[in-house]
Amino acid sequence: MAQHNQPPLTAAEKAKVAWLIGRMAKRGLAGDEVYQGDLERKLEGVLEGARKRQESQSMQ
Repeated sequence: MAQHNQPPLTAAEKAKVAWLIGRMAKRGLAGDEVYQGDLERKLEGVLEGARKRQESQSMQ
């Protein structure tokens, strides 16, 4: 996953991101052939939600 212009995360979002990255690392230990697309989509969803929140806050 490439790092783009990432918005600031709330404490809950940081916790969710850390949990997802931990699960990805655990799956990574199982081998490179282990599917991680579901976790990557969840992570992207958290980051997208943060981007939308930042946009709505900047419009106010």
